[in-house]
Amino acid sequence: MSDTPTLLIAGCGDVGSRLAQQMLQAGWTVHGLRRQVAALPAGVLPVAGDLEQPACPPAWPQGPLDYLVYCVAASQSDEAGYRAAYVEGLRHVLGWLAERGQKPRRLLFVSSSGVYGQRDGEWIDETSPAEAESFSGSVMLEAERTALGSGIPATLVRLTGIYGPGREWLLKQVRMGYRVVSEPPLYANRIHVDDCAGLLAHLLKADASGAALQDCYIGVDDAPAPLHEVVGWLRERMGVTAWAEESTVRRSGSKRCSNARARALGWEPRYPSYREGYAAILGEP
Repeated sequence: MSDTPTLLIAGCGDVGSRLAQQMLQAGWTVHGLRRQVAALPAGVLPVAGDLEQPACPPAWPQGPLDYLVYCVAASQSDEAGYRAAYVEGLRHVLGWLAERGQKPRRLLFVSSSGVYGQRDGEWIDETSPAEAESFSGSVMLEAERTALGSGIPATLVRLTGIYGPGREWLLKQVRMGYRVVSEPPLYANRIHVDDCAGLLAHLLKADASGAALQDCYIGVDDAPAPLHEVVGWLRERMGVTAWAEESTVRRSGSKRCSNARARALGWEPRYPSYREGYAAILGEP
């Protein structure tokens, strides 16, 4: 590997673009693959392409690639859409690498905590059984197996609920009087979008510096919290007093994800809980 490592981000959207900016600042060469390359940050070498098509993009990078981050979002939220994005898309990229004799030092596959089916508020870490009950979690597990069996050293990064600028679903719900049960508490796990990018950047830099990465890390802040507590805090900050008339919203699933493994590698979230993250979005000091 040269003094300036080369990185390809396949699926360089919101999280990928934030990661790209961090790695450019660290002096890396960054290629970004997406359909609409005009949206890539300045400095990212554009690779216009569709991961769901078998043909290799014409602008595919020449020469060695040190790192690959596979960081896609499904374009449709059914099983076929998930399979096309996460399983078939990854297979396409692995095939394009093989055709060109490129073998990255490591593949980071961006996955989801949806692979865990636990729902009784228990604590989850990377050693907990991943037994997804949803089609999305099951397809993601298949994609994870594809990554781990690729012949490239691979690390899974299972992100929890991503929020941040442009990802304000909960804020909209709270403004509409969102009701959530408090007993039993529904634990929700989240990570600010900047911390998603920050964790990926930390893993890349750690690997490049010779640290031994494990095969899986959970991306989550320090403080999984009951959803009713988060909603109550947001109502107070946003001055919402009305409640929706319809019955209490009941989310399925309740678990608490631990970031101890990522922290043991030296990573720290910039937004340790929902309070700091949502305060930044709401423009509070």
